Amino acid sequence: MNITAGMVKELREMTGAGMMDCKKALTETNGDMDKAVEFLREKGLAAAEKKAGRIAAEGIVDTNVSEDGKVASIVEVNSETDFVAKNDKFKEYVAAVAAQAAKTSAASVEEFLEEKWELDTSKTVKEELSTMISIIGENMNIRRFEQIKAENGFVASYIHGGGRIGILVEIETTAVNDEVKEAAKNVAMQIAAMNPKYVKREDIPEDYIAHEKDIIKAQVKNDPSNEKKPENIIEKMIEGRLNKELKEICLLDQVYVKDGNMSVGAYLASVSKEAGAPVTVKRFIRYETGEGLEKKSEDFAAEVAKQMGQ
Repeated sequence: MNITAGMVKELREMTGAGMMDCKKALTETNGDMDKAVEFLREKGLAAAEKKAGRIAAEGIVDTNVSEDGKVASIVEVNSETDFVAKNDKFKEYVAAVAAQAAKTSAASVEEFLEEKWELDTSKTVKEELSTMISIIGENMNIRRFEQIKAENGFVASYIHGGGRIGILVEIETTAVNDEVKEAAKNVAMQIAAMNPKYVKREDIPEDYIAHEKDIIKAQVKNDPSNEKKPENIIEKMIEGRLNKELKEICLLDQVYVKDGNMSVGAYLASVSKEAGAPVTVKRFIRYETGEGLEKKSEDFAAEVAKQMGQ
């Protein structure tokens, strides 16, 4: 396969590895981007895969939380340019989408688009989106939404960077007061800043742990300075690195950003003690605009057309 300069650039942006290393990785893996990332990680030349190089669209994330904190939604709506994403009319529209998403029973974006638009029931959600595209003069796309309904506690939300990142976090507790709500906001900010993947270690799938262990094992074996080390020492090194990585992706194990002397778990334990009742994180949702989009930006118009049924 012909390895283009664009492919090398994309891999370099994703991994931070050197240009020649990226070219070699793509050559060795016949241009497969995901396998090239794995190749570089095994050689110790790249961190865990970044998605920044694959972001295809601008837009914003917004949340909607009911007054009692029991029902919440989070949505991502894309636009073609950052200029439109900062437009007040666009922001108002996304807020309205989030409000409707908090009440919807739709299980998918496709179903959601066929619903009646609550602010004007003579239209569907899809028709209102089409109207907004005409008014703003740029393609737009309701990419995704999720809901949380809290039974034994409440939902807190946090928006970072003007809508670049949005967080919902479900807190389980019988103690709902201003101090606990402030703690929930702090946890949401932690999730925005540190991007954990799971709440606790027990939530991590076994196959994920096994895969990461294989990557670390390859890194250790490929390091010439480890050649003469005994097998039991090598195994301890692998376990040590694995535990360090798993702590970074587990919310409760992460170092609490507002106090580097404690973990998030320890912080919540102190909040629970003050509140006189357990305060725990049941789950969280973190949206970052454009994350995980595999398509190039030139495909965005086609994607919108597909959603609009054109």
